[in-house]
Amino acid sequence: MTAGMLGLVLGVLWTAQGLDLVHDSIMSGVTAFAVVGPVLAVAGLALIVTGVRIRARSKQQPATTPHDSAGAPQT
Repeated sequence: MTAGMLGLVLGVLWTAQGLDLVHDSIMSGVTAFAVVGPVLAVAGLALIVTGVRIRARSKQQPATTPHDSAGAPQT
């Protein structure tokens, strides 16, 4: 999820710089960053969603293995 957040933030920043919304930067007004930025932001968002789903799935699984009435682990 951390990599996704980084990708999302950088993607938004690069998009803003490519569209010349952020001034005084080498990347300001460069069309390549206006194209690459949204792609990176969407990839970052996909990583975040994937991370949240994996985290939610791992919380749903039981933390311990089930035992029979005698206390021995079931196989």
